[in-house]
Amino acid sequence: MSKVDEYRQELKTLASWDEYLLEESRLPGPRANLELAFAVALEGSEDQITRYAQLNAEDAPGNTQEEFLAFCGVLGLGYLMARGIGEHFVTLREKANDPRWRIREAVALGLQKYGQAMSADLLEKMDDWARGSLLEWRAVVATLCEPGLLEDYAHASNIIDIIDAITTSILEEEDRKAEDFKVLRKALAYGWSVLVVGQPSIGKPRMEAWIGSQDPDIRWIMKQNLKKKRLSRMDKNWVRDQLEALG
Repeated sequence: MSKVDEYRQELKTLASWDEYLLEESRLPGPRANLELAFAVALEGSEDQITRYAQLNAEDAPGNTQEEFLAFCGVLGLGYLMARGIGEHFVTLREKANDPRWRIREAVALGLQKYGQAMSADLLEKMDDWARGSLLEWRAVVATLCEPGLLEDYAHASNIIDIIDAITTSILEEEDRKAEDFKVLRKALAYGWSVLVVGQPSIGKPRMEAWIGSQDPDIRWIMKQNLKKKRLSRMDKNWVRDQLEALG
């Protein structure tokens, strides 16, 4: 039995989860109890999940036990939708702009779960988010640059189109010292490598097209991706050639 399954069994015995979740959260600390969070997302009712998800940064500041409840709630929204329970995209889009990084991660994890069940609908929603805020763009990158969502060629092609459009939009950004821009840039710094490994036949030429860019942030993004071991394991000679082209 996995740790997630153990937690699921434990939760089923509890009349109230709040105190248990707070105690087992592992927060404050560097790593929240993700196994417990997944158990909550799998076992929680819509009422429980939405109550946790509503905890804002004032009620549940970053790196506190209370933030763990919010994390579980936001993660759980995607799991609810994957089970066919409710439509929570409006809330998830709001949480994609949350100042707490863990909550933004929960958005991506929840959307990835939804995408496993409803990939076409997820892509439609992500295409819309790709015209939103910088943090919404970041949510799109963090969600879609996921190996499990890239297995289908047609879906992967659509995903690469979306990420390519976001990368193009960077060229129009003026305030590149803004924190939101840095967060987006960091996501793109690994996202392209995931895309290329997921579908090399379409990922490689699209990334190669960016290698010749003279934009400093684009060049940084591409260089960071080329440093990722997943790319070297896939094709070390291609990586060498691209690094040489990048200069």
